[in-house]
Amino acid sequence: MHERAAEFRERAREEHDFDVEVHEFPEGTKTAEDAADAVGCDVAQIASSIVMRAGTDLVVVVTSGANRVSEAKLADRRGVPEEAVSMADADEIRDALGWSIGGVPPFCHDGDLPVYLDETLAEFETVWAAAGTPEAVFPVDPETLREYADADVADVRV
Repeated sequence: MHERAAEFRERAREEHDFDVEVHEFPEGTKTAEDAADAVGCDVAQIASSIVMRAGTDLVVVVTSGANRVSEAKLADRRGVPEEAVSMADADEIRDALGWSIGGVPPFCHDGDLPVYLDETLAEFETVWAAAGTPEAVFPVDPETLREYADADVADVRV
């Protein structure tokens, strides 16, 4: 197992008493479509952690792989102008969360950022999220994900 995936598994155990079942795919799971193909699930079951800048703050939006994040809805929720919402850059993400793009898990972050959970993920018994690397994912039920991420369930999709 990749050392970053092992680190995520250990952190989830220590921080949440959660035993993560990491699945690694050498061909990669960088996109929601790649992850869905590798896992054998619907792309809507992929819980993608997208880090956004909203004004001066960074926030994590865990969205269904079938959806895009609505900058307008996120701006409204954060009380900032829509033009103040954008994707965070790779260095900001790594510095704030301790994880790199493509492998950002929905919880076990270094920093305490607000997390929003796409309400459409609640439609599934199991969703799949990144486990620390672009090649590793894990299954989790949406309520457990919400609890461990301390996420607000929200309509954040286009």
